Amino acid sequence: MMSPTLKQMRYFEALARHGHFGRAAEVSNISQPALSMQIREMEAHLGIALFERGPKAVRLTAFGETVRERVREILRATDDIADLARLARGGLTGRLRLGVIPTIAPYLLPRIVSAIDPEGSGLELDIRETTTSHLLRELSEGRLDTAIVALPISEPGIEEAALFAEPFVLVRPEVEGGDRMPAREELREMRLLLLEEGHCFRDQALSFCDMGPRTYGLDATSLGTLVQMVGAGMGVTLVPQMAVAVETRAAPVAIGRFDPPEPERTIGLIWRRSTPLSDELRALALRLRDVIADDGPSPRENGLVREGETLSDRKPRAI
Repeated sequence: MMSPTLKQMRYFEALARHGHFGRAAEVSNISQPALSMQIREMEAHLGIALFERGPKAVRLTAFGETVRERVREILRATDDIADLARLARGGLTGRLRLGVIPTIAPYLLPRIVSAIDPEGSGLELDIRETTTSHLLRELSEGRLDTAIVALPISEPGIEEAALFAEPFVLVRPEVEGGDRMPAREELREMRLLLLEEGHCFRDQALSFCDMGPRTYGLDATSLGTLVQMVGAGMGVTLVPQMAVAVETRAAPVAIGRFDPPEPERTIGLIWRRSTPLSDELRALALRLRDVIADDGPSPRENGLVREGETLSDRKPRAI
């Protein structure tokens, strides 16, 4: 019996992940007939079916589920060999697969891209924007090198390095800008607009307001949508400070800060403890921490500086 090739195992993992020959072929940069042939050859070599084929989707057989765990281990080990070669060539070279959650990516990435490769040494950034749960799965499967997320993650096998802390602010209709800031418990009586399920920022907002996971006025896919709906008078929302300058420019809203202790989140870099790049990623976290501390958002432009407070007081708080 012949063993499956590494190429076949990568196609197998893509098909297992997407459950559809067309999507698996697209992400694998191969034609659908060619991918289908490789899967059939793999099954023929093993002498047993790996997938149940349906009219619209495919799913793993019980044997296929067992094989997938082994295939993931093999692919992770193969990627680790590539990382070892990168280290031998001098550290973070070639492609760096970076994941970022949606409530960070539009606001932080432009400032840190040059910091990741300050000398233009040819490091190629491959950026993936999705929710924390997806990033964790892709990290564990070896499809990402590192990710920027809200901490803590507290997952076994994942290393965390805090970068900075930032506060949440209240966004409400412009006509309410002169009203006093509501206390945390008063937010429970307001129509609070939130991101859809799956976004960690939604959970953080609910935790601050001490609310259960009930349904609210809007489940949005982006902070921009939340802010625009607040401007239309649908309710109020919370956003992280880094998003204020971008998302409130064209919306008739007022921004307010809570009395101390303010709600806040900690942003950090995460990676697999087992990766050979651990030392390099830890050094990258330190570099990003310095860059972000030196180049924080201008809270005066955002209207977030209290009387007697300096600009540096409202930069992201270093960890």
